Amino acid sequence: MGPADSWGHHWAGILFSASLFTVWSLPTAAHLIPDAYLLNTIQKALAKPTISVSQGTATEHREKVTFYCDTKDVDITIHWVSNNCPLVFHERLQLSPDGKTLTILTVHREDAGNYQCEAAWGARQIQSSDPTFLMVNYGPDPIEIKLESGVLSGDVVGVMEGSNVTFSCFSWFFHNDSLLSLTTRTFSIYAMSREHKGLYRCLVSNSATHLSLLAALKVRVLERLAKPCIVSPSRNLQENANSVALTCQTTHEGVRVQWFLKDQLLLPSKHLVLSADNKTLVIHCLGRNDTGPYECEVWKWGSWARSEPLWLTISYGPDQMDITMGPGSGVVSDVTVELNSSLTLQCQAESQPGAEYCWTFEHSTTVYMGVTLTIAALSWGHQGIYNCTALNPLTRLTHSTLVLVRVVGSQLSWSAGAIASITIGILTVIVLSTGLGCFLYIINVGWPSKQTAEDPIHETTPTSEKEHAGELSSGT
Repeated sequence: MGPADSWGHHWAGILFSASLFTVWSLPTAAHLIPDAYLLNTIQKALAKPTISVSQGTATEHREKVTFYCDTKDVDITIHWVSNNCPLVFHERLQLSPDGKTLTILTVHREDAGNYQCEAAWGARQIQSSDPTFLMVNYGPDPIEIKLESGVLSGDVVGVMEGSNVTFSCFSWFFHNDSLLSLTTRTFSIYAMSREHKGLYRCLVSNSATHLSLLAALKVRVLERLAKPCIVSPSRNLQENANSVALTCQTTHEGVRVQWFLKDQLLLPSKHLVLSADNKTLVIHCLGRNDTGPYECEVWKWGSWARSEPLWLTISYGPDQMDITMGPGSGVVSDVTVELNSSLTLQCQAESQPGAEYCWTFEHSTTVYMGVTLTIAALSWGHQGIYNCTALNPLTRLTHSTLVLVRVVGSQLSWSAGAIASITIGILTVIVLSTGLGCFLYIINVGWPSKQTAEDPIHETTPTSEKEHAGELSSGT
């Protein structure tokens, strides 16, 4: 190894040692610098800022207010808080470049409240000032006069005669020295009369804003209306009559009239026609469903009264006439029944008032009165057509309907007529037997004398065979 190699190894060792020193020395220096910075931060504590305001009380829409945040610290950030919430900026708020001066250019009522400023250095330290309160005077706002009871019609309030009324004057404003007490907000009148009608005014003033507003309300005392009544020419009417007129009678003048049918507002039609003043209602082509009830109501400036309901009695019928065989039976027009059995027929019709009924039989002139016709024991003579006629006692209208009754049964049945025929036959046999005995006696004994003339021949007219009908009965 030559001299050059020896020097090369020597410099290599020196460079290696220097590298080691550099590697181990840089971290130590790096740690010393942050520790000193942290120590300086801990030692610098923020002072509590103070807040001042140009005026603690301002008038709405008239004045501006300026807040100033004073702090001894530098290189800090200022934040503003209103009513414990971060302040939301808008066109009426102005902030200086350093953030220490806040100006409300035009004060509104919603600007009232507590204000604070916060001094912040980084994110680790924040100091808040004590709150400062801003009071804003405003109003009075537009006034409204109200009544606890009354009917508003435009700019006039109607109050019922004899009622108790309390006026209330409402307006929003704020100032401790000019708040109205409850006794001055309300005004009462007991038992309103016509002398109380007129114009009522309410004056509201604010001594701080030097503003006043006057409101007025016109009051009309309403006449208490008496119940009207409905007059009808007759309550006993007949269906399909030409027309009937109902009149709403009232003692009051200048009232409006409206009609109600079945508790619903009546709507005019060709069937229901109202007069020009609504006081007369004409019902054309009166029907059975036009019974009502009818009511008329009078109205004047919020005061109203309604009549008692009126019901019309409308006579109609008889119609829809049917014959049945009793309750639960269907309508019949042809009935087949057993010989010697019983039969009940019932007649019914729609009629107002209830109809009167009568029955007739085609083979008899007897008239049976009542709704029900009963035959206790049917015979052959009961076959035929039965007619039921219904009569309305008021309209004097009638309606009839028919039913055919057929009787069925054995031809060998022993009726009263058959028994009578047999009896007559037996008597005939007895008479003939007696005559034959007399004839034989004369032959054997002989005629006592010669007849100069022949005896007359008496012809016996045979008795006709009759069937006797069973009894008929009717009932209501």
